Formats: sequence, C-alpha cells, structure tokens
Amino acid sequence: MAEPQSLRFVSKLTRNTLALVLAGGRGSRLKNLTDWRAKPGVPFGGKFRIIDFPLSNCINSGIRRVSVLTQYKSHSLIRHIQKGWGFLRGEFGEFIELLPAQQRLDESSWYSGTANAVYQNLDILRSHKPDYVLILAGDHIYKMDYGPMIAQHVESNADMTVGCIEVDLEEAKGFGVMAVDDAHRVVEFQEKPDNPKSMPNNPDVALASMGIYVFSAEFLYEQLYSDASSKDSSHDFGKDIIPSLIKTHKVYSYLFHDKRDNQQSYWRDVGTVDAFWEANIDLVSVTPELNLYDTEWPIWTYQEQLPPAKFVFDDDDRRGMAVDSMVSGGCLISGASLRRSLLFSNVVVNSFCELEDAVVLPNVNIGRHCRIKRAVIDKGCQIPPNTVIGEDAEQDKQRYFVTDKGIVLVTPEMLGQDTHNAR
Repeated sequence: MAEPQSLRFVSKLTRNTLALVLAGGRGSRLKNLTDWRAKPGVPFGGKFRIIDFPLSNCINSGIRRVSVLTQYKSHSLIRHIQKGWGFLRGEFGEFIELLPAQQRLDESSWYSGTANAVYQNLDILRSHKPDYVLILAGDHIYKMDYGPMIAQHVESNADMTVGCIEVDLEEAKGFGVMAVDDAHRVVEFQEKPDNPKSMPNNPDVALASMGIYVFSAEFLYEQLYSDASSKDSSHDFGKDIIPSLIKTHKVYSYLFHDKRDNQQSYWRDVGTVDAFWEANIDLVSVTPELNLYDTEWPIWTYQEQLPPAKFVFDDDDRRGMAVDSMVSGGCLISGASLRRSLLFSNVVVNSFCELEDAVVLPNVNIGRHCRIKRAVIDKGCQIPPNTVIGEDAEQDKQRYFVTDKGIVLVTPEMLGQDTHNAR
C-alpha cells in the first residue's frame, strides 16, 4: 500500500493574501530567446516555462488568489497560463487572473516601473479585499513556501518585508543590495550598486533582494498613491519605494534559507544565455540542486498529451541512446547519441547525430549527421543535415549568437526560417 502523502498546513494568513506576479519584462540579456516572448514565458527544464515556478510556489503555499501582470510580447505567456492554469475554482474565490497593460490611466501610460504596474491596477486589487499583498517577480527559478515569510511579516509587525538571498559581491551588482541590523530590520538599500556593501560577518557576499515583497494591503495602497504623486520617482519598488520607506517605516528582511541545514536555498535568475544554459544542464546531473522529482512540492504546468520518448536503432554506427540526459515526451531519437543534454517535448534527432551538453527547446528537428555541443537550440528550429555547432567559435559567430563562455544560441531567424513556431 502506498504511503499517504503529508498534508501541507495552509494558514489563514496565506488564504487572505493576494499574490501579484510581475511578468511584463523582456529580459534583454537573454538575447534572441526573448525576441518573440517575455522572459517569464521562456521554456525551462524540459516541459515548463519560467512563470510556472512562482505560480507553483503560490499554489503549494496555499495562496490561490493570483494576479499576473503582463506587458512585453505576452501572447505566448498568456496562452500558456490560459491552457495550464485554469484549474482553480472561481466559485471558491480562487483564481489566476491576467492583468495586461491596458493604458488604464491615459493613452500613453504603459507600465513604467514595478510600482507603477501595481498602482495602475489598484482598483482591481481593492476589489479582492486582501489583508496582505505578496509581490513576486515572474522570471526566477526556485521553490519557496511563502507562508513563513508572510507569518514573519505579521509577527514582526512590519510595514514591508523583503525576501533576500546571499550572493557574491560581483553578482550583487545586478541586484538591490541591503544592510540589516541584528533584528533583521533593513537600514540601508541600494539598487544595483557599483560597489555592493558586503555582509558584516562575511566580506565576500552581499545581501540581495529577490524581488519578493510582502505588504499589509492598506499600507501598500497608501505608499503607491504617494509614489504616484511624486514627479521625481521612477515608480519602482527597488529604486524608489524601498529606499524611501526604510527611513520612516519598519522594513524587514526575510532570508531565504533551507531551514533543515541553514544553507542558501536554490534560487536562480536565468537572465543570461549562460545562466539559462547552466541551470538547464544542471538538471541532467545525478543530484541536481533543483529537484524536479519532489512530490512534496510539485511544479505545475500546461502539459500536452504526448507519447513517451522513443529511441530506435541499435546498430554499431547508429544507436539511439541518451546518457546523463533528460528527454521529454514526444521525442524521437533515431539512431543518434545524446550526452549530458536536455530535450524538451517533440524534438526529433535523426540518425548519426551527436549531441553533447545541448539544451534543445520544443518542436526542433535535427537533420542527419549533425554535431551539436554546448548550445541552446530555440523552439521550432529545423537544423539542416551535416550542421556542426559548438566546435568552432569563430565560425559560429558568423551565424549564431555566442556568449563569452562559448555557449551558442541558435534561433529560427538565424537559420533563415519562419519564427511563428518559436514562441
């Protein structure tokens, strides 16, 4: 008999919390991967999209009222949420609603900053009557129970609580960096500083914002009205709201640690092609840092009805095989070999191909006799027979995008192909 699954405790605090997922950004550092889709809509991990991780965190945390704010090239993101996240029951007060930029204030007012995006939807927020508002970035990969963070916010009687992680000083230049006192109250905050301030007990790391904020609802409304009336504000939480609040109100930090061993929990901003490739390739290792097989904290997504992956031919010169790899449903490996590679759904790899350290997004067809190494192949690419990628950087640069670390990004446009399937 199978063991009964443990039931996760859902507090009244999370039930009375509304989550706002900010999913409107392009993510320009991902280069051509975001030519036709917003960063939160980029595929990740074989069958998911980046947006699935914060949305799954909400559901698993017991937060079942979620608003997703979209703006940049959001069609594929919206379609994905509509297909995969429509299982909540409105009659029970559960929902995942989409709030695209609608020029709600005037004809020229698109979302001009993270705080402005929330401000433009204040009437909708108020209509849901939450006690607390959880604001999330929609473009990070991590698993997190938001319940303890909300509980700490209430217990400390905070006006605002900021989720934070420890990062090395060089990496911290791309984050909001904070200093805290012994009670974890934020006493200093700088957005993307050139010289990040290190932690007192560790000169090699800084305390960085995860872009996760908890507010008591009425307090948030007041601050957004105040910020909107300021002509000097860029209407951004990191640049404007937090620095102004720490001087006059109680802003606390919440350190994202694994409470079992007090170590830094897994959190990735897959905001560059290198980071995207590394995070995906890590999943094929024997014990990856991110466990996608965790039944206690499942990652939900839209899933096509596809046949199992298939491997055919067992001849000496063409053997369908995969070693240290992940292969998704609908894939056909026909007399080709894969090593340390991750294939998304509906990928066909034809005979005599060799893939090594490759991340291949959905609906790709790789012709015969191809060799592909250390590459990201975008959705919908049709790789011609005899193509070699990842062996000659100078040659690759003439046609594809190559990072400083030598990772090659290939998109349908680079191959002169139709991009309508690359979303």
